[in-house]
Amino acid sequence: MKNKKSRDIEKEYPRKQFIAKLRRLADSLETNKPFSIQVKNERLYIPANAIVNIEHERNGSTEELEFQLKLKK
Repeated sequence: MKNKKSRDIEKEYPRKQFIAKLRRLADSLETNKPFSIQVKNERLYIPANAIVNIEHERNGSTEELEFQLKLKK
């Protein structure tokens, strides 16, 4: 397998587009099927057995809620 460069990006989406992506992801999770998404010109393939978790971070007056999918290599 080819080594991939490290990457840490955020991409904002219009609310309707974000909701559509979440709905597609939820459908894939519910039916135990793989999911694919393109973020900043890179296509990601999420297997059906990806680990899902929710992360909450607080730093001063800023809070983040992240829905995460972790992929085993």
